[in-house]
Amino acid sequence: MTEAKKTTAKTTAKKTVAKKTTATKAATKTATKTTTVKAAAKTAVATANVKLTGATYATGKRKDSVARVYLLPGHGNITVNGVSMVEYFRRPVLQMIIAQPFGVTRRETEYDIVAFVMGGGLSGQAGAVKHGISKALEKREPELRAALKSAGFLTRDSRVVERKHYGVRKARRSTQFSKR
Repeated sequence: MTEAKKTTAKTTAKKTVAKKTTATKAATKTATKTTTVKAAAKTAVATANVKLTGATYATGKRKDSVARVYLLPGHGNITVNGVSMVEYFRRPVLQMIIAQPFGVTRRETEYDIVAFVMGGGLSGQAGAVKHGISKALEKREPELRAALKSAGFLTRDSRVVERKHYGVRKARRSTQFSKR
């Protein structure tokens, strides 16, 4: 009996060691991916900063997203994270959201935008870019403040996801009632 227990203990020990090594490999892979993504973002920002010396800078925020927006005189090109806006935000609604500050101020083809966004989902990122564009336009041309303010583009949309509460399935969703 004792020999059987010993062999069982050895096999379970081997299994736990194997699980730990696969877990550490997976953690190493994810850590490597995040560091390469961060390094790529830093190099993109570094190369873009050389081109963005005369730009107007503003930070936009929405939900968990933060956008660093650079406004340059140009022809209306919008670049998000090194990709054109149409490729990054494929849904037309998100493209429309980003273009709203230019429509209100009638400056569609006067400025180029270079934006770096991180955090959140696509909807929050589009709102963050819109907020950043509005703030940058207001910095560049202070007389546009009234139009942007009346449209509500200069105010940070403070709505965020509500936290999960104790004893509840989601933020407000409780468990299903069972009579029996």
